[in-house]
Parts: sequence; structure tokens; C-alpha cells
Amino acid sequence: MSAVHSDFRAAVEARDVDAMRACLADDVVFRSPVAHKPYPGKAITGAILANVIEVFEDFRYVRELGDDAGHALVFEAKVSGLDLTGCDFLVLDDDGLITDFMVMVRPLRAAQALAEAMGARFDAIVEQAGRG
Repeated sequence: MSAVHSDFRAAVEARDVDAMRACLADDVVFRSPVAHKPYPGKAITGAILANVIEVFEDFRYVRELGDDAGHALVFEAKVSGLDLTGCDFLVLDDDGLITDFMVMVRPLRAAQALAEAMGARFDAIVEQAGRG
């Protein structure tokens, strides 16, 4: 597994937003489990990550998989009291920075709760990205 991949996991587990951002390529694309369009760029991806770690309760990675094409980090959390299972799919560039970050979550009811919680923060996320 790459050093950046390990650094990213450690940053998430430590809730260290700056360290998470340091693992992102400038041209990273974030693919949300609850939005139809991808979000391009380090600023918006960093702002999304900063907010989602506040929305998730009892977040923990429970499994990881990887090969030369990328890494998958399986996690469990709660959102609005609902159990949620998800996976961060990470694609890295030649420098080991994350260029593609796709998240999938289940079950539907928890995904809907996540969409509501993040939707309520969307204006603040966009504002944070503008400063980042």
C-alpha cells in the first residue's frame, strides 16, 4: 500500500483535515454517493471531507483492499443515529496523491440521512472551498 494511502487513513482516523488535504492532488475529482455530478478540485474535496467527518458519528475503517489501480477503504459510521457502511475508492497518481475519490454508502435510508445532513451544509462547504 502506498504511503499516501496510509497517511490518508491515519489523517481520517485522527480527524486531521489538513493532513487529509495534503493527500489530495490539486486536480482530484470527488464522486459523492449522494450527488449526481462529480466535484473537481482539491478545495471543494477538502471542504467536503472537513464537513463529512463532522456528520459521521463513530466513524471507523474496518477493511482495506488495494492493488496497482487503487485502494478501497471500507468504513462503518452512524448518520443521524442510523448505521451506515461505506467505501472510499481511491485512485492515486504517480506521486501517490489521490486523483479520484469515489464514495459509496448503504443502506438507502442512511444514505438519505447523509444527503440531508450534507445538503444542509452545502452553502458552507462551497464557502469553505472558496477560501481553500
